[in-house]
Amino acid sequence: MAADEFYNPILQGCYPDPSITRKGEDYYLVNSSFAMFPGVPIFHSKDLVNWFQIGHVLDRKSQLKVEDSGISAGIYAPDILYNQYNDTFYMITTQFSGGMGNIVVKTKDPKQGWSDPNKLNFSGIDPALFFDEDGKAYVVHNDAPDKGKELYNGHRVIKIWEYDMAADQVIEGTDKIIVDGGVDIRQKPIWIEAPHIYKKNGKYYLMCAEGGTGGWHSEVIFVSDNPKGPYIPAPSNPILTQRYFAKDRKNKVDWAGHADLVLGPDDKYYGVFLGIRPNSKDRVNSGRETFILPVDWSGEFPVFENGMIPMEPKIKMPKGVTENKAGKDGFFPNGNFTYTEDFKSDKLDYRWIGLRGPRENFMTITKNGVEIKPFAVNIKEVKPISTLFYRQQHKDFSFSTILNYKPASEKDLAGITLLQSEKFHYVFGVTKKGNDFYIVLERTEKGTSSIISSQKIELKGPIQLEVKAKGDDHEFSYSLDGGEMKKLGGVISGDILSTNVAGGFTGTLLGLYATAANDAVPK
Repeated sequence: MAADEFYNPILQGCYPDPSITRKGEDYYLVNSSFAMFPGVPIFHSKDLVNWFQIGHVLDRKSQLKVEDSGISAGIYAPDILYNQYNDTFYMITTQFSGGMGNIVVKTKDPKQGWSDPNKLNFSGIDPALFFDEDGKAYVVHNDAPDKGKELYNGHRVIKIWEYDMAADQVIEGTDKIIVDGGVDIRQKPIWIEAPHIYKKNGKYYLMCAEGGTGGWHSEVIFVSDNPKGPYIPAPSNPILTQRYFAKDRKNKVDWAGHADLVLGPDDKYYGVFLGIRPNSKDRVNSGRETFILPVDWSGEFPVFENGMIPMEPKIKMPKGVTENKAGKDGFFPNGNFTYTEDFKSDKLDYRWIGLRGPRENFMTITKNGVEIKPFAVNIKEVKPISTLFYRQQHKDFSFSTILNYKPASEKDLAGITLLQSEKFHYVFGVTKKGNDFYIVLERTEKGTSSIISSQKIELKGPIQLEVKAKGDDHEFSYSLDGGEMKKLGGVISGDILSTNVAGGFTGTLLGLYATAANDAVPK
């Protein structure tokens, strides 16, 4: 990189559906988190280049009820917005679990925690708030068409409601459809969603994702003289997409869309959005990631700069930003990097997460590292599991740990896991059969498990476990003496760790897994 460049994506790994807001010189960005716990990671920046994770918006069980949620349910598409008229931050989202539905939480300071949720009286997904200078507030969201009016599969609408800020509730009877289908319903556009309203030069701009969150994903824009419409689409839609280009292009970024705009430190607009970097077999293992591009809003409508040509892996820093601090002084790393965790600090790094429940329920940081108390729950169950997870952030990577453990029975296993969902994952760990100890590699596809390989071992001390991936090719190795790594199972496909095979909305999670309900029986 040149001195004035930084890498895209700004958040690598499963950090999808970004939303961004600004208060003074401070920028805050949030992402979807599905059934991960805590939920809605939140990042802070002063310059849109250097990002620091300050925590999670939903970090208490009173806010996040995902204990029986499939991995791709839970939290969808959070929207964060600072309301300058009452000096309050709002985060509004859809929680597909725990009977929650659409919710809103608030705070005066995102670094000091957020309120308990207020449930909102409307259906649909992807809600976003808009605060107007006349004191009025609105919620826009995706919804199904009125009953009996769905014209085709994927036909959706954007609705707007007036919002009572004192009650933190939509005002009954004020809902109105402002977009039906998308830019041109005659073309049968699918999945108009992720709406945001912006005001510029006295006009209201409605920006939405269109085309579904896969290969036809895009961002489109509409304009109106009134927040409740009618909204007229820009003649040049879409304003961001990667759908038109060669499949084998270099440094491929795809699925771009689901964007949010903010005024940058150089008084120029920028947009954050999701995209993917598929591996050499065009599979998506690391999930939807957060990208950023400058936005040209010199004309009537905003357009993402270089958002309609194949995206590059690096971009210029905003004018006036002098240093790229990625990976230094606690700032989030990007590009190529190594991350080492010794579990010696008092506070667990925010990058380590649980699934469906708090990490503190199963883990303790000790002088020897992290100690996990295994639940009698298997990784295939839709329950909180005793696993510490870290998002896969590169197509080519290695992930290793040193484990000090002796299983007491066949029901006990500890090791590492590569998990796309409860039905698609690998488990690589130590267990027992009879009086013997084994290292075992298990593959689970569509919820059905099979043992790829197992090896009887002499377990006299710590064992090192490692997985290395080069694109789709994964190799699992272990060492009993701190020396040479021995491979188990040969070269294994990462196909089941891709959304192409597993479906869903997440990326692969790399986990430190322990269970007292093991069913991976060595051969």
